[in-house]
Amino acid sequence: MRTLDSMSREKQLKIASETVFIYAPLAHRLGLYNIKSELEDLAMKYTEQDHYREIARRLKETKRERTRYINEFIKPIKEVLQEEGFNFEIYGRPKSIHSIWNKIKTKGVQFEEVYDLFAIRIILDSAADKEKADCWKVYSIITDFYHPSPERTRDWLSNPKGNGYEALHVTVMGPNGKWVEVQIRSKRMNDYAEKGVAAHWRYKEGNSNVQESKFEQWFSQIREILNSPDTNTLDFLADFKSNLFTEEIYVYTPKGDLKILPASSTALDFAYSIHSAVGNKCIGAKVNYKLVPLSHKLRSGDQVEIITSNKQKPSEDWLNIVLTAKAKSKIKDALKEEKRKVAMDGKTSCTASWTI
Repeated sequence: MRTLDSMSREKQLKIASETVFIYAPLAHRLGLYNIKSELEDLAMKYTEQDHYREIARRLKETKRERTRYINEFIKPIKEVLQEEGFNFEIYGRPKSIHSIWNKIKTKGVQFEEVYDLFAIRIILDSAADKEKADCWKVYSIITDFYHPSPERTRDWLSNPKGNGYEALHVTVMGPNGKWVEVQIRSKRMNDYAEKGVAAHWRYKEGNSNVQESKFEQWFSQIREILNSPDTNTLDFLADFKSNLFTEEIYVYTPKGDLKILPASSTALDFAYSIHSAVGNKCIGAKVNYKLVPLSHKLRSGDQVEIITSNKQKPSEDWLNIVLTAKAKSKIKDALKEEKRKVAMDGKTSCTASWTI
């Protein structure tokens, strides 16, 4: 992507489009945020040239003003953190051009109206057993100075993202009536955010008792898809892309085991997440002890019990119910197997007739 300038316009658009569709979401899902941001910005440089240049120009023009505001914002927080004896880093960073452009498009606002052109990041050097407590203590200090927006507080300490990302995000009303996003992390959490999977495995090597992380659960799902790809390349690509969703829900089995699914997943998706045999025999479910159909969309915190029957078989309609690539793949496999059995039965009947 960094060398696209030397290529033809046709190749630039082709490679940039592939990057936005597959590689940037994949980098995000693997926790490689720096790479993800650069890929998105580089792709936009070729697919949205005018908008890219305009936003880059405006960011350059407002850099001095942003720097002054950031210094004013962090000054009282920095003083209290030092008094409390925290070992920390605190700095402001600009949002990526692609991120700003997304906000302009989705919210229908002008550049001047995008309130979070930058974010404040606080990185704490805390012991492993004090990380969460220290992050919440810093949150308390920040909200003593600036009023928080409850709708824009994100607790990824209690429930880390599926790719292992942990942090506490809070948006507060700063000086001059401007909203400011503050990200609070420990050094370990920051290492995960910057280095993604590499940091995940490095930390795991030092602790053989670490349980399977949410990232490993997701990665095992991807492994299943790659081991039995659909013969239709476009279907396979779409299914793979669907597993790069960043928005997730957390649902539980009757025994309290956690399952991570993409938002808008159904009871049937949940059944297949347990086992393909459970999914193939699923006739319904109980969500929070209430009977629901296969197509019922799940929400975070739901407890789900799957109801099965040995007489049940997957049907073509199920492909319109499920969202996850794993469920779609297993349903297609079951349908193909059923067709193969029917063909074999027909062949056996035909042979028997000729023998008679």
